[in-house]
Amino acid sequence: MQREALEMDVVFVGAGPANLSGALHLARLIKTHNEAVKSGKHQGEPLGEIEIGVIEKGASVGAHILSGAVMDPRALKELLPDFVELGAPLESPVNEDYFLYLTKNRAIRSPVTPPPLRNHGYYIVSLNRLTAWLGEKCEEAGVNIFPEFPGAEVLYDENDQVVGVRTGDKGIDKEGKPKPNFEPGVDLLAKITVLGEGPRGSLTKQLVQRLGLDEGREPQVYSIGVKELWELPDDRYPTGRVTHTLGFPSDSQTYGGGWIYGMQNRILNVGYVTGLDYKDPLLDPHAEFQRFKQHPFLRRLLEGGKLIRYGAKTIAAGGYFAMPQIYADGVLLVGDCAGFLNSQRLKGIHSAIKSGMLAAETIFAALIAKDYSAKQLQRFEQLVNESWIIPELRKVRNFHAGFKHGRWLGLVNTGFQFITGGRAWGLFDRARATAGHEEMKKLSAYGYRGDNIEQRYDGLKFDGKIAFDKLTDVYHAAVGHSEDQPSHLHVLDTNICSTRCAEEYGNPCQRFCPAAVYEMVDDDTNGRRKLQVNFSNCVHCKTCDIMDPYQIINWVTPEGGGGPDYKGM
Repeated sequence: MQREALEMDVVFVGAGPANLSGALHLARLIKTHNEAVKSGKHQGEPLGEIEIGVIEKGASVGAHILSGAVMDPRALKELLPDFVELGAPLESPVNEDYFLYLTKNRAIRSPVTPPPLRNHGYYIVSLNRLTAWLGEKCEEAGVNIFPEFPGAEVLYDENDQVVGVRTGDKGIDKEGKPKPNFEPGVDLLAKITVLGEGPRGSLTKQLVQRLGLDEGREPQVYSIGVKELWELPDDRYPTGRVTHTLGFPSDSQTYGGGWIYGMQNRILNVGYVTGLDYKDPLLDPHAEFQRFKQHPFLRRLLEGGKLIRYGAKTIAAGGYFAMPQIYADGVLLVGDCAGFLNSQRLKGIHSAIKSGMLAAETIFAALIAKDYSAKQLQRFEQLVNESWIIPELRKVRNFHAGFKHGRWLGLVNTGFQFITGGRAWGLFDRARATAGHEEMKKLSAYGYRGDNIEQRYDGLKFDGKIAFDKLTDVYHAAVGHSEDQPSHLHVLDTNICSTRCAEEYGNPCQRFCPAAVYEMVDDDTNGRRKLQVNFSNCVHCKTCDIMDPYQIINWVTPEGGGGPDYKGM
């Protein structure tokens, strides 16, 4: 196939906070350098016009961006010291912190907020709006942003140096044939490519496997956050209040916790995180969230309110020991792709922004040196290590691993780490040696049978007032995919779904997906049930790619522009 090749200097894949901050910082570094050389303040040659491009699979910048979010403004202050005066879309400073332990019927407030969850000086934000605002700042600085252009393939030279990316084809029907509006993807050739695709990025996954960037590292471990925005009828929950919860509805062997944030205009931001290393094959993160809302404390808070938005996103929670090598010939990894999230603080925006800035400084030095090799780009790792990112992550390096042995021992271990600066004792020191999906037990381990396979959620009712089924929530995510395109969810062996998976795990894809993408339906040809993939429901959370016990689901980018529209999320 004949493809157009477009030469650029630097290509950022994904318009998230890490890449947008990196592109903006790089554009400013280049401009400052060129002006200094021209005025005689610096010796050397100007870099001239450097073409910087950001490609984004969403229909607009921010469309696929979802987070809690309470933002530590440290990195944004470094990027834009006057971000408040510039009009950054901040919902509210954090005015109050609450920490609750939930039993089945009670909410017990801790007299002391745990230090990692103290948010004084931070801001409640809509990451969707903040990212869109950063995109505007990038365009003002001359950065080219291309929405509806998903990165479909990494391009390499004969020595495995990354030389750019290929964007996805447009106008392919569901049979894989070109439609009248067919447009082949473009080869974006670049001296340096920066991957900032978020957790479990499809190109990052390919790159790490091909170049062995995870050699000697522990497997990345993920969680999933499921979230709704509610419009309240009165001021029962003030703007600027932040509440975190532990306990109900998670069982003691499952990592999980909730949040409630007060936004402007009586909007309540409520969500629940479930660790994607859970053991019970019947667990459903969406159902856990719906049960969370039916707790008496949450029910009283939400009664009379109106659901207005929904979303789900995975979180790279493995931390320091699970980070891949963040550089190779011609390529850098930033943000959640690199695993920079602090899972103890539930904070990753600040480190994503900082990692993008450090990537920009690395790229700037490489452009000056005209050297784009791994040897030159190793400077990125050096800058990250010398920054505040790695010291922060080292202090919590054993946090998530401590919960492998349950909630109570995990909390004891967390307290020990807080005192010792990240050290863990006994079983908890680098305790996670397996990927999250390997933790899932078979049905037989729990005594589940075919006639009681839904028993975990027998009492859960979707009343349409407080609790909603997945399809209703997907509607509130404003998901849109053309039905006449190939499925972007590739199941490599569907026979496993009808046989081994059904018998051993009860087809958990029907439960771990928060968007009702996977459905087992009757197959008239053999009397078994077969897998039906409702790909148009997909909210791009990547849970299926992460949690499938057989690792036969491969998430790839759909046609550009498809997916959720997380306005205000």
